[in-house]
Order: sequence, then structure tokens, then C-alpha cells
Amino acid sequence: MDGISRRSFLGGVGVLGAGAAFPVPTIARGVKDPIAVSSANGVGAVETACTRMAAGADPLVAAVAGVNLVELDPNDMSVGYGGLPNERGVVQLDAAVMHGPTHRGGAVAALEGCKTPSRVALKVLERTDHCLLVGAGARDFADAHGFPREELLTDRARKVWLRWKEGLSDKDDWLSPEESGGKSVELEYGTIHLSARDAGGRLGCVTTTSGLSFKIPGRVGDSPIIGAGLFLDQSAGSAGSTGRGEAVILSAGSASIVDEMRRGATPTDACVEICRRIRTQARRDPTLVNEAGRPNFNVNFYAIGTDGSHGGAALKGPFRYAVCDAEGARLVDGAIA
Repeated sequence: MDGISRRSFLGGVGVLGAGAAFPVPTIARGVKDPIAVSSANGVGAVETACTRMAAGADPLVAAVAGVNLVELDPNDMSVGYGGLPNERGVVQLDAAVMHGPTHRGGAVAALEGCKTPSRVALKVLERTDHCLLVGAGARDFADAHGFPREELLTDRARKVWLRWKEGLSDKDDWLSPEESGGKSVELEYGTIHLSARDAGGRLGCVTTTSGLSFKIPGRVGDSPIIGAGLFLDQSAGSAGSTGRGEAVILSAGSASIVDEMRRGATPTDACVEICRRIRTQARRDPTLVNEAGRPNFNVNFYAIGTDGSHGGAALKGPFRYAVCDAEGARLVDGAIA
């Protein structure tokens, strides 16, 4: 590391939690307002992130603070506390973070008993030279750093899970209390992604989720996969996704969007291009398309350019995403690919 020891380097990264002042990248000089974009469930999250950045916080620390609002909300059954469980009724959470100035990342997958996996992912970035910890290892790491073991399955989420169990088959012994014919429950792919850029041009991003509802235990989607559920490069931009994780993994979705922006595409055009790529890839698998040849699932992308521009696109509409800038926090329309 050019004369810098690994320990001293990690020590410098560790002060992220204190809002460390990293050098402003050359390409981003000039005064601009902070900006953050997020999935539609993140209006409060982007507002919090921008408020923190305006007060001097590092963009990654600000981004994590923003998504913590959603992770701790028991009424959002797609993220953190109150998230829908796997098929056994156990909530397993995934999250990842990336930091622009240092180009470092951290992630956890299939983490149990922690309401804020994004904070654990940030600790992985700060306190290890690894990118991803999973399952029991992720939980042991969280224990070592003082994250309490908490029950994540709320009564509301438990009722939805039980309704799903009762509707699996009309030949098993699970009975719905309503004893009605409409016992099926739709699967959910909820997530929140947040990309942030501070006034100096520094980038940070985070994606956090409870994953596909009623998934096979141990299933991991795109959210904690750096290059899939999120990616950034300080010289090109930041991007992230929500929706069908398998499709995003197989397209290296977020990294591909950043590469498109590196080649000069706007954030919106970059997101549209990768949505179109996913649509083409889906046609190779007849189980993933409808009679019209369109994907029977959805994917949403969100992106910020190095100049503070932003955009988003989805396979299906209507599609809106959250943004906060000098005009305040709000939902805006994204493109449909």
C-alpha cells in the first residue's frame, strides 16, 4: 500500500463513523448541494441522508442513517424489523455498502436477529479486509461489535407468513381461519437502495433487504452482492437496484449501469439500457416471460452521476423513485424500459 500499513489504513477507514473528511476527488471540484436517490419507500431516508451530509457527514454514513429509518420501521415488511420471513418463519436479512473515496465495500447476508444489517455491513467495511460475511459468521461478527440479538418477526409479518403456509396446498393439514378459497399470498421482493453524493462530490451507497418473502432458507439475492445490488466508482457514479434479485445478479446490474455512465450515458439512459438487457436475457428462459414475451417480474434501478445528475428506470410501471436535493425530498417519475 505504498508505505501505508494495512492496520493504519483500516484505522483511517474506521473513523467513517465519526464523519471523517476524505480528500475531495479531482473530478468533483466545485460547490454543489448534496443529493440522494432511493427506492420509493425512502422519501424520509433521502431527506435524512441529505440533512446529514449538509451537516458534514460522510456520504456513506449519511446513507446508512437514511436507510436505518426503513430498517427500523415494522410496517415496511420488505426491510429489517418486520420484514417477511423465509419459508420456516425466520427473518434473514442482507445488506451491502460502498464508499466512493476509498472504493471499499462491506456486506452481510442471511443475517439473523439484527434490525439494522446496513450498520453491520458498514462495520465489515470499517473493521475487516473482507467484503462479505454470511450466516452464522455474520451473526458472530455482529455479536463481537455489540449488536444485540433481537426478534425481527412482528405479529403482522407472522400473520402474513401463516396465511402463506395455509395457502400452500388444499391437501395439507394447514387450515385458514377464514376457510375461504382465496388463501394465496403474493411473494414480495421489497428492498431499499440509497445512493448519496455530498457537496464535495464524494459518493456512498447502501442496499438493505429482508429478501424474497418465504424464500428457501439461506437464499441470497442481489442486495448484498457488490456489483449486482449496488455499485459505485468515484470517477463514474453510483447505482443500485430493487426487484428480482436473481435477474440483477445475472446481469451484474449495478456495475453495468456504472460502466454505462463511465462511457458517458446519463443516469436514466444507463438504467434503461440495463433494464433492456435484462428483458432480453429473460426471454431465454420461458418461465420468466408472459405470453407477450415480456418479463413476468420487475426490476428497478436508481443512479447518481458524478455531476449530481440522477435517474432511474424499471421494467414495468408505474415507477417512481425518491430524490432529495436543493428542492427538497420528493417522489419523481422514472423511465420504463
